[in-house]
Amino acid sequence: MNLPSNVAARGPALSLTRARPRLVLASGSPRRLALLHQIGVDPDSVMPSEIDETPHRGESPRGVAQRLAAEKAAASARLASKVPELAPCITLAADTIVCVGRRILPKCEMTDEAEACLRLLSGRAHRVYTGLALATPSGAVRRRVVETRVRFKRLSREEIDAYLMSGEWRGKAGGYAVQGLAGAFVVRLVGSYTNVVGLPLAETAALLAGEGYYPHRQWIAKLAT
Repeated sequence: MNLPSNVAARGPALSLTRARPRLVLASGSPRRLALLHQIGVDPDSVMPSEIDETPHRGESPRGVAQRLAAEKAAASARLASKVPELAPCITLAADTIVCVGRRILPKCEMTDEAEACLRLLSGRAHRVYTGLALATPSGAVRRRVVETRVRFKRLSREEIDAYLMSGEWRGKAGGYAVQGLAGAFVVRLVGSYTNVVGLPLAETAALLAGEGYYPHRQWIAKLAT
């Protein structure tokens, strides 16, 4: 193991021998997996679960994000409990909601849905909520909700048509992907950028650390290989 001298000198503070819990990601989203990889987190398993994502009557967008994340984490934790190789494990889930006021925008699959979303977002502010949930080996579920405010410029007919032709909107909440071409639409963003992509990284890292999974230790472990 050849660690940099300034790192190796710190000894126990950066011990590589501490066991970390196994991590299950309760999402099949390639964006969320890529974001975890960005901070050096490699889940031991990916186990998305199928749940009813219909908002409850009168439920706020923040409440929907928090509830769905918790339900996804619990459902995937039940699946993981049937795999002996994963026990014990922690299960991370997230759910991202794009809204204008209390109106929740869909994850667009049809062109007319995406066009309606872009027309609504054009020239105005909206909010993005991501609910985070971490199911622990004890059966508890730790939760957080992260909010980001985003404002789009006023979009021309040509810009909307070109973006629709790109297909980037497909399957995206609110009909856009901020990490792609739609980055050209954003004139103001207050809060976590990665939250808008689909997983707020600082808050996710803090949630994992609370259960003994420290992303920075994975950075050091990779230096040792």
